[in-house]
Amino acid sequence: MASKSKKAAAPYAGPKKKINFALQGGGAHGAFGWGVMDKFLEDGRVEIEGISGTSAGSMNAVVYAYGKLKGDEGAREALHNFWKAISDAGQRFAPPKMPWDTGGHQKENPMSGIMKSLMSGFSPYQLNPMNYNPLREVLEKQVDFEALERSQLTKLFICATNVRSGKVRIFHTPEVTAKVVLASACLPQVFQAVEIDGEHYWDGGYMGNPVLYPLFYYTETRDVVILHINPIERPGPPTTSADINNRLNEITFNSSLIKEMRSIYFVQKLLDDGWIKDEHRDKLKYVLIHSVRADNAMSDLSSASKMSSDWKFLTMLRDRGRALATEWLAHNFEHLGVRSTVDLKKEFL
Repeated sequence: MASKSKKAAAPYAGPKKKINFALQGGGAHGAFGWGVMDKFLEDGRVEIEGISGTSAGSMNAVVYAYGKLKGDEGAREALHNFWKAISDAGQRFAPPKMPWDTGGHQKENPMSGIMKSLMSGFSPYQLNPMNYNPLREVLEKQVDFEALERSQLTKLFICATNVRSGKVRIFHTPEVTAKVVLASACLPQVFQAVEIDGEHYWDGGYMGNPVLYPLFYYTETRDVVILHINPIERPGPPTTSADINNRLNEITFNSSLIKEMRSIYFVQKLLDDGWIKDEHRDKLKYVLIHSVRADNAMSDLSSASKMSSDWKFLTMLRDRGRALATEWLAHNFEHLGVRSTVDLKKEFL
């Protein structure tokens, strides 16, 4: 594992705290989530009961759950191998680099602008009539979905948006296939809608990035750790066209999550203030919310970089995720199972 991430000094052998993970999507920025999960696995003090994932978050969730069949190190290795395969596949289809392209990801690449212009004028049904998606090949090579469907180790909740109804669809572990994961990550400007059982689906981020409620209803643990990929806050208003579009993208893909956080606060207030009769209190779960937020760690990156498959860039994101997870665990591990570490009223109302 030395080429992937540093080993822990010694495996943790003490009692573990159970958590649920909620993993946001964000294209290549999902490699940041890989880093966070890698550090949690290396630390060894938590056990993940359920994972709700959207888009790149659903990929991390599925790859983790499959790798977990071989233990924590198996999950770490599976995540590393998946992202390396993403990078290798992406290099075959990446736009050519221009002489002025120094490999930075803070600003829009001129080639990205050309691609956006094409996608604004033509649909994926025109640009990609054969509906080729390299992610399918990567997923099917990296994950044995038949083995995953039988797994009892991790409860998966994969989110996609039903194109016809506009409602969210949650796929549970026995339902998860490569097609389900592709549906969760189907950006309609890039890929044709994914058909499953006669219904068509787009990226789950439009209705839940990620969806939290399955973690309340279908798991036992109260602790939900939300892994934010899209910054919630940024200083100052954006002034360039690229920065405005970037901020709109972030706000759009955070909106459904913020609404769920407000609902959680409302239920907490009902319970805290004694507004629920005693005979009904045990029907509501008092959820403890925790956030690993990438506001600072990801604020220097443009939305265009979400399409990058450069291995150096992906491992840089992994390392940022590991660093933030290390800091988060140092400050918040003791509070797991005890109290929320997010002030919902202050942050989301």
